[in-house]
Amino acid sequence: MKSTAAVLFEAGRKLELHDVDVAAPKAGEVLVRMAAGGVCHSDLHVMTGHLTAPLPAILGHEGAGVVAEVGAGVTSVRAGDHVIPLWRVSCGECEHCTGGRPALCAAGLEVRRTGRLLDGTSRFTLGGKEIKHFNGVSTFSAYSVIPERSVLKIPDDLPLDRAALLGCAVITGVGAVFNCAKVRPGSSVLVIGTGGVGLNVVQGAALAGAERIIAVDLLDRKLDFARQFGATHTVNASSGDPVAAVRDLTGGRGVDYAFEVIGLPKTMRQAYDCLAKRGMAVVVGVSPFTAEVSVPVMSLVFEERVLTGSIYGSARPRHDIPMLIDLYRAKKLKLDELLTRSYPFEEINEAYAALERGEVARSVVTF
Repeated sequence: MKSTAAVLFEAGRKLELHDVDVAAPKAGEVLVRMAAGGVCHSDLHVMTGHLTAPLPAILGHEGAGVVAEVGAGVTSVRAGDHVIPLWRVSCGECEHCTGGRPALCAAGLEVRRTGRLLDGTSRFTLGGKEIKHFNGVSTFSAYSVIPERSVLKIPDDLPLDRAALLGCAVITGVGAVFNCAKVRPGSSVLVIGTGGVGLNVVQGAALAGAERIIAVDLLDRKLDFARQFGATHTVNASSGDPVAAVRDLTGGRGVDYAFEVIGLPKTMRQAYDCLAKRGMAVVVGVSPFTAEVSVPVMSLVFEERVLTGSIYGSARPRHDIPMLIDLYRAKKLKLDELLTRSYPFEEINEAYAALERGEVARSVVTF
């Protein structure tokens, strides 16, 4: 079948819309008709060359849609079900899957590395030439073949444009708070970078009962968003040293938890430098594979600080996403406020331009 898709042919170029050929799902696979795809910085990093991926590829890793067809042996979903693609496929059997950290599964790493599905082949072609998948889901295609392991059924009455946000921005940000840092009620939290994921760190900290939530960014409009999502204090880093500002706001003590949601060694070090004794800095931002960050060993040892990372919110998506849906229905999780703009799929490059300008909390393209 034919499907309109946004193809990236090489880094440094814009996405190009093409009618690609999509093969039928094989055993253990699902064909999903996408309703919405999230406009996320991770895809932008690939577009700019900040991150590498097998190309040409159909990008997109955050989305929601409806099952159009299932392959042989598929039992967890059927045609007509509403689903969220899970961009980190997991085997369900390895030490990481059984230990509650499925995002660390080697299967997801292999799919990300090759740009192909679990059998080592692609379901996309253009003019007879292979087009790669991105993270096994490729949500920037009107139709996408996805492993059954990478789709999660959701309630039919959940708006699909809101549901799309749960698959990356929300679970990554809120999950880093709940699952990785395990933020305690009454604690102090710093969030450096208040894009779509950073805002969900902010609201995750608010849900966890943090007493003081300090948001740092370079743009006042993004800091305005942060206040809407629960930040008690904001710092514009363009007007001075953010570390000094955070220390001043905490009476010199520093914060219990610091989250870096940009992906720069400089801001990772700033997050670490803002910690109180026994504080934890969690790196959520994506950086090039060659990036490194150094920290002073004396404070690491004598103050028992922690520097760690979190991928995919250190989450168990099949457990955590239903919980997040419940929080949304209870009007405690802000999805409606997070979705600040929707674009028709044909305007996907404009959506990314707006993302780069910092105009949106989160946006989606709709099919």
